[in-house]
Amino acid sequence: MDQNTPQAEPDQEHKPARRAAPVSHVHRMSIKEPFESLTEIEKLYAHHLSRAAWTGARIILEQVSPEANDIFDFIMELYRSCDGDFYALVHRLSLEKTEVDYFLQYAAVFLSNIGNYFGRGDQKFVPRVNADVLEKMSTVSEAAGKLWSKIKDVIYSRPPHTLGYPSSDSQSQYYPPGTDTITVKEINQVSKTMASLGIWPENTRLSTDRSETGGKSLVVLQASVDQGSEIIRRAGPDSSQITLRRGDHGQTLSRMCSHLKDALNYTSNETQKLVIEKYVESFTTGDLEAYRESQKLWVQDKYPVVENMIGFIEPYRDPAGIRSEFEGIVAIENPEESKALRELVENSDQFIRCQPWARGCTDNNGKGPFEKATFDPPSFASIHTLTYCSTILFDGINLPNYNDIRQTHGFKNVVIANRMAANSIASSPNSFVPSHEAQEFQRHQFTVLFLWLVVHELLGHGTGKMMIQSSEDVYNFDINNPPVDPLTGNPIEKWYKPGETWTGVFGDLSTSVDECRCELVSACLMDNKELLSLFGYNDESDLKADDVTYYFYMQLGWSGLVALSNFNIDTKKWGQAHDRAHFAMLRCLLADGGGCVKIEHDQENARLKVVVDRNLIISKGKVALEKMLLRLHMYRVTADIDACRPYFESLSKVEENHLGWRKTLMAKTSPRLIYVHANTFLHEGKAVLKEYEASNAGIVESWFDRAI
Repeated sequence: MDQNTPQAEPDQEHKPARRAAPVSHVHRMSIKEPFESLTEIEKLYAHHLSRAAWTGARIILEQVSPEANDIFDFIMELYRSCDGDFYALVHRLSLEKTEVDYFLQYAAVFLSNIGNYFGRGDQKFVPRVNADVLEKMSTVSEAAGKLWSKIKDVIYSRPPHTLGYPSSDSQSQYYPPGTDTITVKEINQVSKTMASLGIWPENTRLSTDRSETGGKSLVVLQASVDQGSEIIRRAGPDSSQITLRRGDHGQTLSRMCSHLKDALNYTSNETQKLVIEKYVESFTTGDLEAYRESQKLWVQDKYPVVENMIGFIEPYRDPAGIRSEFEGIVAIENPEESKALRELVENSDQFIRCQPWARGCTDNNGKGPFEKATFDPPSFASIHTLTYCSTILFDGINLPNYNDIRQTHGFKNVVIANRMAANSIASSPNSFVPSHEAQEFQRHQFTVLFLWLVVHELLGHGTGKMMIQSSEDVYNFDINNPPVDPLTGNPIEKWYKPGETWTGVFGDLSTSVDECRCELVSACLMDNKELLSLFGYNDESDLKADDVTYYFYMQLGWSGLVALSNFNIDTKKWGQAHDRAHFAMLRCLLADGGGCVKIEHDQENARLKVVVDRNLIISKGKVALEKMLLRLHMYRVTADIDACRPYFESLSKVEENHLGWRKTLMAKTSPRLIYVHANTFLHEGKAVLKEYEASNAGIVESWFDRAI
């Protein structure tokens, strides 16, 4: 979960020329000091895990767009052909230096997003450099020429404008083109069939083919090294045949498993060994039950020196909300930074009892029926990433994403310290808060974002008990005396039926609603003096507890406003779950917060401000947010998608006046942050680190060195 909404590129609809990859600020994810603190065995363990994680970038490219792998290879081939000296092409090919600058700008943004769609926002970006320049550059080698012939049309084409269900405006490689078009109805039918057979969707894609009788076959492409196919549903009068085909991303997963097997030689305990063995089993066979077993073991390995998160993890980009993008993270823990987080963990119960669904309850230790009886303290660590192979770099993460595992085996939280360090660079709030507030707001922004993040991860993702019927007569609540819904005052009438999951029931809304609920948990605790005192903020501290609360509400309004940069004006859809959540919270405060938060918009002079009334935060603002939190929580735990959808869609709808805000916003935004990561190499039997300069060229060099 990423708290800091990065700035967006200029408005693409009103200024078509600026559809190109934007000017960006490159931040180096420094890791030298933590890496050098490791033992030689730990370094080797981190190295082999890192190689496995970076290998997964090929999978991500295949999940993003049909052309992404070829664009990646084109960039790498140009680097190889000029030995990394792109400016040598100025004289060699009679180019302008600015043309090479524009190419490197595109290459760095492409590599940082691992594809030609923004990781945050899902909008397609194209090169600023003209096609004839790239045509010239492609003459440096025969291989480059062949790759250019494959991408020269699609690299610039718009539409598609964005990622989403395949249409005239959008595309999705979770549903790659086949012999026939595929409908949303068919996607949902396949999901039901897979659920009935116990086939998890996270590591699958869905396409079409011809059946043996010549009819339409819906083909579930399952990621695995193993090859093979089987019919899992025969065609019927009103349904198509469904075939499960193993071997998707097979070559990449084979290389990944080789690196993981090398890492097995350097694990520090038996649990780590078992986790990696289950990774290999799952990636080889495609069976996600093996991966789920890895996650049950992974949560038991608390506070490892070298942490890892590798697999098909986040479903943000699947328009159906169930198929997951590959992600690979390898990181090093900082024990000193983790101490304050552990103290929050130890005091979690008292803050859970403050939640609106627990208020007034005497049962379950004051936490009520919609909360787990025991809060199994998770590990909550501050980590520095060596490898972060993902289209979005979050400030913090809470895993695993399987709710049944979370409820029965626990979970882990991490704060990614070297990612959070970039926030002070990314933030440019002066344009959107009153001028007399801007300096203090920016000075305390890191503190506010940090507190928002840690509470979100621990008490947002860590709370809530799903009402579940696991079989015909087995419930995790008293079916003869169901708990009372605080929204209605009546016993609950809905719950998760056998085989149903959170993502399966809520589909495209699941990630946005869940992230919004977690954001609201943080918001509703940001005036809690006991919680703030754990981090040193009270009435005597330099930054007073009341000031933290005030600046938090200002940040909340600012984040909701800036979120509009990732609303796609071509498709009228949100491109990122967290941004949709932030905007919905802002709309809640504007509608029900009694003037606690206001947006002042001077359209004529292109001025946009978030204004917060300190005196109304607790009496009006918090009350509005608690009501919103209670609704989302109850909808979620009782599987009430029918009530949730109209409520949340209404709150997150972008109206005409909001588009006016967006237009002003886009004219004032700052460069996007992109990141350059280190690499590790083997030298005389030891793992050594190489860091790169914080530049577009440094990003390209780092990816070339990975040789994926």
